Amino acid sequence: MVVKPMLRSNMFLNAHPLGCREFVRRQIEYVKSQPRVTGPKNVLVLGSSGSYGLASRIVAAFAADAATIGVSFEKEAKGKRTATAGWYSEQAFLAAAKDAGRYAETFNADAFSHETRDKVIEAIGRDLGTVDLVVYSLASGVRVDPDSGETYYSALKPIGRRYESVTIDAKTGALTQAAIEPAAEAEIAATVKVMGGEDWALWIAALRDAGVLAPGAITVAYSYIGPTVTAPLYREGTIGAAKKHLEATAHDLDRELRASGGRALVSVNKALVTRASMAIPAVPLYMALLYRIMKDKSIHEGPIEQMQRMFADRLYGTDLQLDGEGRVRMDDWEMRDDVQQAIASQWGKVTAEILPRVADVAGFTEELHQIHGFGFDTVDYEADVTV
Repeated sequence: MVVKPMLRSNMFLNAHPLGCREFVRRQIEYVKSQPRVTGPKNVLVLGSSGSYGLASRIVAAFAADAATIGVSFEKEAKGKRTATAGWYSEQAFLAAAKDAGRYAETFNADAFSHETRDKVIEAIGRDLGTVDLVVYSLASGVRVDPDSGETYYSALKPIGRRYESVTIDAKTGALTQAAIEPAAEAEIAATVKVMGGEDWALWIAALRDAGVLAPGAITVAYSYIGPTVTAPLYREGTIGAAKKHLEATAHDLDRELRASGGRALVSVNKALVTRASMAIPAVPLYMALLYRIMKDKSIHEGPIEQMQRMFADRLYGTDLQLDGEGRVRMDDWEMRDDVQQAIASQWGKVTAEILPRVADVAGFTEELHQIHGFGFDTVDYEADVTV
């Protein structure tokens, strides 16, 4: 069938298999063009099908020659419905790893369940012995508590007040208004349950108890802080409450792992286009402004460039650079004073007429298309493909 992009409310409903393969290939080629990393040898990536999780796995495999196990929950193709972008990207990575002679295994399963943990631990013990890096990059809107069986749904809402902002329609590039009512206490608690650090701690405990977490192992989870202009919805909202819980969990895990020479860290990463971030009002506009400014200053990074820098310079380099809260700050270029001042000078003043001049709408929408396999000049989008 011929696969054309289908969007609804800034969310893609399909993906292109050959385009996703190209998306992964370009990331691998970038990593191979960079200096090698003396880093981990056996890596577990929880949330390995896209964004920073996928990029971390690519860097581990192709910069450090590591064996990798990934866990993600993606949908296969069914009838005329394509698979998800994450499914195609995982398959592309597995094929590339096999061709390069790297061990790679993926579990397409619910990472929150004890059953999945047991299967992954069995594979680690059988094939690798231990893992010396655990990347926690899960992004899910739903979690079933593995003990109680209760289902929790995360909420993208401000806390204490209504939030209104201008955003960008990724399909048309037009400015639109968005408003979100404040979260109830139950919604805040549920979001922390889904996106906080509880599951991360369960994974580390299970790996340690099974004896498959190597002495001196590092575990890193990904977080975001962001600017003041999106703070009411993000850092001060329900997602921010979850991220604060994640960061508090890191301190507890770090104390435990230091006894064997290990570390538990949170990396605060740069804002980027993802399937999840498109649902957050104000973020598309912020990122379009940010991309223009950072590109003009030659400091723009996508997920693969940022993870390469994190592995080479921070986790396995000589310059860890933790902030006052003990976090790795990979958002250091985004949060530079000159970058944020430039954004603040435009925020609240952007109109449809000046938007193309002050924001990188084209680059923002191109990136959104490419993570779903569209927009590559090397792919024939008029040709029939097997989905």
